[in-house]
Amino acid sequence: MTGRLDGKAAIVTGAGSAGPGWGNGRATAVVFAAEGARVLAADKDAASLATTMELIAAEGGTGRPHECDVTDGDAVRAMVEACRETYGRVDVLVNNVGGSRPGGPAELDEATWDAQLDFNLKTAYLACRHVIPVMREQGSGAIVNVASTSGLRYTGSPQVAYAAAKAGVVQLSRVTAVQHAGDGIRVNTVVPGQLHTPMVEARLAGQRAGGDVEELLRRRLARIPLGFMGDGRDTAYAALFLASDEARFITGTEIVVDGGMTARCD
Repeated sequence: MTGRLDGKAAIVTGAGSAGPGWGNGRATAVVFAAEGARVLAADKDAASLATTMELIAAEGGTGRPHECDVTDGDAVRAMVEACRETYGRVDVLVNNVGGSRPGGPAELDEATWDAQLDFNLKTAYLACRHVIPVMREQGSGAIVNVASTSGLRYTGSPQVAYAAAKAGVVQLSRVTAVQHAGDGIRVNTVVPGQLHTPMVEARLAGQRAGGDVEELLRRRLARIPLGFMGDGRDTAYAALFLASDEARFITGTEIVVDGGMTARCD
């Protein structure tokens, strides 16, 4: 039985995880490898990457870890070159790096604002900047950027820099998709909602619920019409579809993965 990404070379950034479990990047790297992709799994945390590679191996997949700080343009260029040198090409790029900091404009200091835009938006720009020439030369490619429902509407916590950056990711995808459609490059966005990823325990509970994980989970669940929280695998399967040839006529759009949360009025 063939996989949906058989023979494709894919870069997945943020392929580690903030803790045990299925973060968006780790899940995407493992699902892509299980579906036949040759994955360059990039992250700046070597230990977390090692766990991802163990999971890829358990699926019988092919992958290579690559330590990279994707806020650094030179490092991103080297990451793209490493994929091309290892696998001969770059068919798929998934830009998954991101993370939030709380605060509105009056509370958020300027340095944090700048760091949030670098981490959540500039990282996607840098990877697109360096991978598009490769895909253009090939005559094909698929880019999947990971945003957040915080970039679509207020989701319960003032995190203005994160929200602005993730809204920027959506528009970065749309504009880039139109610009490079004639080059055979598709660009789309996955927009996850309030999933139960390792980030909840590692960071968000401390920011928003005084460290009370169960209270934060209760608040998040109350916003979801489907009545349960997904995890990074739900993001991964949406990215899988957009990266695959099944989505050959889809570009410049978004798949929202949020259990119906952003469709609610309250």
